[in-house]
Amino acid sequence: MKINILYEDNHLLVVEKPVNIPVQEDASRDRDLLTILKEDIKVRYNKPGNVYLALVHRLDRPVGGVMVFAKTSKAASRLSDVIRRNQLERRYLAVVRGTPKKEKAKLEHFLYKDTSRNIVRSVPENYKGAKKAVLEYELLGSREGLSLLAVKLHTGRSHQIRVQLSTIGHPLFGDQKYGQQQNQKGQQIALWANLLEFPHPTTKELVSVQSPPPSEYPWNLW
Repeated sequence: MKINILYEDNHLLVVEKPVNIPVQEDASRDRDLLTILKEDIKVRYNKPGNVYLALVHRLDRPVGGVMVFAKTSKAASRLSDVIRRNQLERRYLAVVRGTPKKEKAKLEHFLYKDTSRNIVRSVPENYKGAKKAVLEYELLGSREGLSLLAVKLHTGRSHQIRVQLSTIGHPLFGDQKYGQQQNQKGQQIALWANLLEFPHPTTKELVSVQSPPPSEYPWNLW
């Protein structure tokens, strides 16, 4: 599988994750992005032995777009610190069902993950194990009963965008888990990691990498 490399130096590897592959090995035993990239580095640089490459953040399996990996343990530690300090800016494009009432809004929910079923739901603030989830969205356009949203994450909860938008009545196009009443089996979820911005782990200069969504339905409505 050919992975599109968006940025690379001695410390970082930023790639465009294809849809429907896991970021690391899971119960499915399907080929995962981390393993593919390690094998690619080994071949491209003719490296003997094991290749170091660290996963510092995640994207859900059906979601594509920009992801950063650390090529050294120092970079991994510093990137993890950047994420803890909320200095990693993550922006997404999402196609949802319907049209939100507000063109711009900040959504705050408390989410609980049922790990046994791999399902996340919105719960009251005092629910045991609930974690606060915050995002902002901006409506970019509406056509044919669908809307294109720009989404900025303030927290990185599991399935966060999918659950929060579904909670306000606008599930993602193609999301069978959180929008099964409005989506059909076989539709590809329309959520794309469009931009990553963060201070470089060694130079401290701002790294900004973008990736446009695929030119296919429903993205090509815009």
